[in-house]
Amino acid sequence: MAHVELSLSEVFAPTAGTPTGQESDNFGQWSSTVSHAAEPCLLIDAETTVMAISSSGCELLCLGAPEDVIGHPLLEGGLRLVDFTANRSELTEQDTDKIPPLLALHSGRLARGLLRVQGPGDDGPGVTVDAISTPVLTDGSVAGSLTFFSAV
Repeated sequence: MAHVELSLSEVFAPTAGTPTGQESDNFGQWSSTVSHAAEPCLLIDAETTVMAISSSGCELLCLGAPEDVIGHPLLEGGLRLVDFTANRSELTEQDTDKIPPLLALHSGRLARGLLRVQGPGDDGPGVTVDAISTPVLTDGSVAGSLTFFSAV
């Protein structure tokens, strides 16, 4: 016959209106998580500056090393997005505003879409990436966006 012991301990319950540690530094926790993640992911702030990116995210997006990208605006840090036509032209500013990380940031809602990424000096077809983004909230307002990627 199996023997099970149960131990009860006092539970910390914050008073109403007191932010928990998790809520008080939500953006910082995501930054740490993304930096150490094995999955390709990216965290940008409200000004579209890359705050954290995983090594696998850098590799998938042809960006080099995370330290080369962190602290730079997403679209000025070497990310080269091209359209899905045979010509593979770089996306216009109007089109880049619709990519999932920026759409989630500006709309405050989930966003998903396909991106075609081309590495620097690469004339090949590029890599097609599925991107799923969610806004990251701090004190009830959008402070950035978190994006997970997968190769298609």
